[in-house]
Amino acid sequence: MADQQEEEDLRLALRMSMQNSPPEPKRSKPEEAANSTTMMTPEDSRRLQRELMAAAAEKRLLTAAKSVPAFASPLKSDSDGDSVKREIEIEAKEVNVGNELSEEEAYQLFFMVFGSGVSKDILAQWSNQGIRFSPDPETSMILVQHEGGPCGVLAAIQAFVLKHLLFFPDELVKAAQSMPQNLSSSRLSKNQHVASNSLAAFTENAKTRALVISMCEILFLCGNNKRAVIATLSSIGDGLEGSEDSLKDVIIAQALEGLSIESASDLHKILRVDTCTTPASAFKRLEAMIPIFQSRMGALLFLISALLSRGLDCVQADRDDPSLPLVTAPFGHASQEIVNLLLCGQAVPNVFDGRMDLGGGMFLKGVSANAEVGFLTLLESLNFCKVGQNLKRPKWPIWVVGSESHYTVLFALDTAVQDENELEEKESQIRKAFDAQDQSGGGGFISVEGFHQVLRETNIRLPSGKLDSLCSSGFIVWSEFWQVILDLDKSLGGLKDSTGQMGRKVFDLYHFNGIAKSDLNCSQSSSGGETPIQRPRFTKLRVSVPPRWTPEEFMADVAVPSGSAGTEPSGKDAEVAKPEPSQHAPLVDCIRTRWPRAVCNWLGDPPSIV
Repeated sequence: MADQQEEEDLRLALRMSMQNSPPEPKRSKPEEAANSTTMMTPEDSRRLQRELMAAAAEKRLLTAAKSVPAFASPLKSDSDGDSVKREIEIEAKEVNVGNELSEEEAYQLFFMVFGSGVSKDILAQWSNQGIRFSPDPETSMILVQHEGGPCGVLAAIQAFVLKHLLFFPDELVKAAQSMPQNLSSSRLSKNQHVASNSLAAFTENAKTRALVISMCEILFLCGNNKRAVIATLSSIGDGLEGSEDSLKDVIIAQALEGLSIESASDLHKILRVDTCTTPASAFKRLEAMIPIFQSRMGALLFLISALLSRGLDCVQADRDDPSLPLVTAPFGHASQEIVNLLLCGQAVPNVFDGRMDLGGGMFLKGVSANAEVGFLTLLESLNFCKVGQNLKRPKWPIWVVGSESHYTVLFALDTAVQDENELEEKESQIRKAFDAQDQSGGGGFISVEGFHQVLRETNIRLPSGKLDSLCSSGFIVWSEFWQVILDLDKSLGGLKDSTGQMGRKVFDLYHFNGIAKSDLNCSQSSSGGETPIQRPRFTKLRVSVPPRWTPEEFMADVAVPSGSAGTEPSGKDAEVAKPEPSQHAPLVDCIRTRWPRAVCNWLGDPPSIV
């Protein structure tokens, strides 16, 4: 009976708060609530949530009465009461609030993500990783990772956050109501770039807004630009909206106390699902719920949100083998399907372009469209896969980087690193045509019939002797074909260049690794002495792409002018210098899958992708 009375009281409070002249609800002062956290009883907790929900409803009403949000349709009623009513109706249509997952959906979701034999350690990893920026000033743009496993989720979000911080900083100061309906953005001109000294200059508010916008963009990408499903905790409800920060901390701490996910039934009990049909409504909901995503459940809740936005049946249809869990055993890493879902909106398992027809009605699914931010992987340098142009050359110069066990982020501040000169465009054209005929899964060889199709599409005219030699074995290997193209005159469609200067590039790349490590060079004092600071890792790399197609020729005897990306000094006053010897780390192998022959240098410790 007590619980029923509390529900009636709550409904009454909400009804009163929706009246045109709402009475002032009785609620605890923030200071009092914060100071009484340790003494709060279950009854106090329930009363606090009732008061907060009533206050939040009152605040939304007052805001709607004062102004019409820019994303809503104009209201033409002369009556303020009618305007408020219509505004509430619009918001109700945009947000389907407070649904619970059915038991069937919860079961399907749990086993899709974790499978049937998941360990408690993996569940703990995914239940203890928030989406939070590093508190260290020098790495404050990096989402910090404390647990293994969810790095794929964090890296994908990090890539979109960088996109908005670096290339759309002006958007971060606009009101939430001005959220664009189409969140994916066109490319800036190549002359627009961000100065390197701005990396540590963003305010906490700008970073939080970039995070919310990025989460909103990813969810709508998963929802085919029609919807975003936001998964939060049912025990919190609407209590966070309109609350002071100190009260939000109290509410979240109480909701998370003793909470664990060990089965599908646990998901069914704790999840609350809101469906938003416009970016503006999703932004408002995510902005209100961002403390939950910053809590220890944040990474898992966002993954669930992305899966539900896509639709569980659609996710399974995207996959080549839907019987396998999305979180891989035995270490609980995010699969390529999770990363592709967050980067491209589809949970496909491969990184090549389009799909590969295996015959007999069977095919493998790859990435179908050019991505906003891209993907590079160490596995390509080891010839285990081939990343297609949709991920390798994204709209913005930002890439999630995959190793055997971890995901990090690589990016440039200047969009010119993506630009190509005439010969690079020709190389890309030839490679794309070759890859389209490659049915080996990235093995780098095609049939004779496919080879003739490549020659027709690229207008390459091989001498008969060269053609017969390449086709003699019954299949054509990319490396052999490429060497012939390098020795073939440009007039015949080849890339032979008598000058030897084929567009040298020099540019900077930056690498983020979100795993917090001890920095022995930076310590803080404590009662027991000095303790190394835990911080993510950040590395600036100087990248030089030599002008000749073979690095051996370049390193042996060619002196090259220094310059910026895409530029070449000329004349006798141009500075001429031998390149610095290349430093090596596994990240360099990844970079060379995007820029072959790249020479990389950095100061300090080598960049780590593990």
